[in-house]
Amino acid sequence: MLQIGDIRIHMINESHIMVDPGGAFGLVPRVLWSPLLPPDANHLVPMIHNNLVVQTSGKNILVDTGHGTKMTEKQKGFIQLTNPRGSMTECLARIGLTPADIHIVIDTHLHADHSGGNTSYDEAGRVVATFPNATYYVQQREYEDAMRPNERTRATYIPMNYQPLYESGQMQLLDGDTEIFSGITGHVTPGHTPGHMSIRFESNGEQGLFVCDMASYAIHFERLGWMTGYDVEPLVTLETKRHWQKWALETHATLIFAHDSQRVVGHYVMGADGKAAVVPVDNVEFV
Repeated sequence: MLQIGDIRIHMINESHIMVDPGGAFGLVPRVLWSPLLPPDANHLVPMIHNNLVVQTSGKNILVDTGHGTKMTEKQKGFIQLTNPRGSMTECLARIGLTPADIHIVIDTHLHADHSGGNTSYDEAGRVVATFPNATYYVQQREYEDAMRPNERTRATYIPMNYQPLYESGQMQLLDGDTEIFSGITGHVTPGHTPGHMSIRFESNGEQGLFVCDMASYAIHFERLGWMTGYDVEPLVTLETKRHWQKWALETHATLIFAHDSQRVVGHYVMGADGKAAVVPVDNVEFV
């Protein structure tokens, strides 16, 4: 568990996949990234999918919901998806919660690996809210883009992950940077998608940031010119990172990365050589 002031953050590793490095590293040459994250025999690299259960002022807040349970075996096999720590429901149970205990769900964006768990199938095969008592939040721009996918984005924008929630009134759309709950603010961090959010935590003078896909790996946060092939506006990503690098240095914030299997949590600090880097926080535990 992480502690940021009075805010408690439980780390959930919802799933583990293997991806083509052309997605994970985009235009970065193999000779540069491969010493940092060696590919397997099939030339694939790992991505984990981290979600957060945030507890503050009596509220249980889930940040992102992962792939969820609606994927077919064929779909899971394509990305070698596994759930090494069990399902989201099993992870919640280890901290004494059920899906019905979640008050707020924050979707950083609506790509399927971050919002697939928003909904699930009930016993009759109907799509229902996985977290029946929660209010879901996402940026309006993100929702609009997700409802009008193009040839590049339609494979990851899957309406049954979010459209039923909006139509029922359970999903609320945000217009720009918004304090969603006391000390928890969704900041628009465009580049990966125009409506992508990173989530900032502030309590008792301490700061934290769920970076999410502003920088999928810590190395992406360190190096402005490195971003994934999934980013729809890579040059916007670059400038977004420039802003948040400065903020992270000034605040000594705890940074949480959505997909990094090596440096899940860290601090962006200036080294003696005059170069800043993400220094990992040791002994990060998952529920």
